[in-house]
Amino acid sequence: MNIGEAARESGVTAKMIRYYESVGLLAPKGRTESGYRVYGAEEVHALRFIRQARRLGFLVDDIRRLLALWHDRSRASAEVKSIALAHVTELNHRIAELTQMRDTLAHLAAHCHGDDRPDCPILEQLADPQPLAHDAQACHHT
Repeated sequence: MNIGEAARESGVTAKMIRYYESVGLLAPKGRTESGYRVYGAEEVHALRFIRQARRLGFLVDDIRRLLALWHDRSRASAEVKSIALAHVTELNHRIAELTQMRDTLAHLAAHCHGDDRPDCPILEQLADPQPLAHDAQACHHT
């Protein structure tokens, strides 16, 4: 099948298929005499795997490692679990950062009059040279 058909079958755009080939997640395919890439069921299955891993937020390097483990039938599941747990730790860190951002913004919005006056704590905070993370911690104490 050509790249368009592989894209439809896998749910991955042709542009992303080309990207995945360029970063080594998908082996470059052979081409027809007219220069079109040729894909089979194995590549479509790998693209679905990549799509699922991306939906879970895995980065390209982790997906590369997971793909290698997926193809290695002698793998130890402990290595797969280790990659997954490291990603969970990273997700928890990102969730904490997002929670802190939300709380800071909610605090600032709660203290904004939202009327015709020019005073605006949101703009004042954005213009403040102090990092927002510090201020988010302070917001929890007020």
